[in-house]
Amino acid sequence: QVQLVESGGGLVQAGGSLRLSCAASGRAFSRHGMGWFRRAPGKEREFVASTNWDGNIRYYANSVKGRFTISTDNAKNTMYLQMNSPKPEDTAVYYCAAARGLTMKPDEYDYWGQGTQVTVSS
Repeated sequence: QVQLVESGGGLVQAGGSLRLSCAASGRAFSRHGMGWFRRAPGKEREFVASTNWDGNIRYYANSVKGRFTISTDNAKNTMYLQMNSPKPEDTAVYYCAAARGLTMKPDEYDYWGQGTQVTVSS
């Protein structure tokens, strides 16, 4: 089993910055690929970014590329999503997840956190 707990969500103004954290624990969590997803009001769950725990392979959705950065801190068993220059359309509940491998497909993720709300004001 893998346990994931998100934190760091909140209210941020457009053009500001925010960092989300995902603490991982449990059996062989480091063998999983990790990702961030989000669900905006009235929208489907959407891929944001993914990475392996080594951090040498990273993928981003086109909508966040150049603004968001996914990273890991292996010493703290934690994954991060650095959100720079967020826009009101980035408002959503953000979820961290662990997959069998490195993937962008939500149906390939086996473990999910409970989510953290991010609200971007204009």
